[in-house]
Amino acid sequence: MPPRPIRKDDTLKIIQITDTHLVKPGRVVNGVDPELQLRRALDDVLVRHADADLLVITGDLCNDGEPEAYALLREILSDVPFPVRLMIGNHDRRPAFVDAFPDHPVDRHGYVQSSVDTVYGRLLFLDTHEAGTIGGIYGADRLAWLDDALAGADGHPVTVFVHHPPVHDGLAHFRHIGLHDDGALLARLAAHAGGVRHIVFGHIHVPLAGTTAGGIAFSSGQSCAHRFITDLDAPDPWWTGGNPCYRILMLDEHGFRAYGAEVGEARLAQAEICAGP
Repeated sequence: MPPRPIRKDDTLKIIQITDTHLVKPGRVVNGVDPELQLRRALDDVLVRHADADLLVITGDLCNDGEPEAYALLREILSDVPFPVRLMIGNHDRRPAFVDAFPDHPVDRHGYVQSSVDTVYGRLLFLDTHEAGTIGGIYGADRLAWLDDALAGADGHPVTVFVHHPPVHDGLAHFRHIGLHDDGALLARLAAHAGGVRHIVFGHIHVPLAGTTAGGIAFSSGQSCAHRFITDLDAPDPWWTGGNPCYRILMLDEHGFRAYGAEVGEARLAQAEICAGP
C-alpha cells in the first residue's frame, strides 16, 4: 500500500527506525534486548505520530537473519496503521526476509529496492546487502535499476534511503566495512538533474550529519538497539545501551528536516510558551 496522496500544502512525515537487530524472543545482543527496544519505540510512534505517512526501517532488521526473528518483526509491525518500507543490511538474510515478507516490493533481480513518488519528489529505497559481506555492495545490476529510477523521477528531486552510507563517515571502525562501490552510487546521485534532497542511512550505530564535497546532504539515524559510544579514531569502540529511539523526517515546501526522538527521557521542567518576537 503506497502512502496517502500528499497535497501541495501538506507535510510528508516519515518515521525512520534503524538497526533494530532483532533476534529470537528473549535473547539480548551486546547487553541490549532489541525486541523491547523496538516495541517501546513503536509504541511511542503510534501515540505521538499516528498521522505518519510512512515508516522506514533502514536495515539490519535482524541480527542473525533467523526466520524466527523475521517472524517476530512481522508480529511487532502488525498493528502499524500506515505503510512500511523495510530495507536489509549486512546482518540480514535476503531469502529469509523474502519468505517472511513475500509482498514487500523487490526489483526484477530480487533486490529489496523500490520507489515511492510524492509531490516533493521520489523516495528511493536501495538494497546494499550482499551475503557474506559486512560492507555494502551496489553492483551493475543494482545501478541499472537506479538509473531507471532516477530517469523515472522526471527531473524531480530524490530522497534516498539506504543501509550502508555511500559517503565518507570518518569512523575508524567502519573504514573497511562501508559501501564497496568505489563511489559509483554517489556519482549516479550527484548526476541526477533533479538533485538529491537528502541521503538517509543506518549501519554506523551513531548519529551523523554532513554534506559531501559536492554539497549533497546526508545523515544517519541512531541505532534503536545497541549503539556505539562515539569514538572517531577507535577501530574497536565500546558498545552501549540507551533509550529506544527513532527519527521524524519531514518533507514539505520548506525542504527536508530530521528530528531525533528518544523514548523514556526524564521530564525535569516544562518550558514557558515564548510569544516572541
